[in-house]
Amino acid sequence: MGVSKIDRFLSEATTPDQDGDASLRKDQLYGLYTSWCMLNQFIPATAGEFWSEMKTRRIRSADSRLRMTGAAAADYILATRPALV
Repeated sequence: MGVSKIDRFLSEATTPDQDGDASLRKDQLYGLYTSWCMLNQFIPATAGEFWSEMKTRRIRSADSRLRMTGAAAADYILATRPALV
């Protein structure tokens, strides 16, 4: 069985936030996921489907304990902060 799209996203675009001081918020994590999907030419799951998948992986929207990394992080930051360009 292959790696799921969600597991691939988590592997490629997130890293653990050990301290918990810079964890992605709910809107940031889903935004990062949609950026990752666009870069990989995937159709993103709906927010409800995405959070259902996160729940099965024990990732909570209130405290994800994840940080962003990689190309999707750069894409998300530039998309949400156009003044940086």
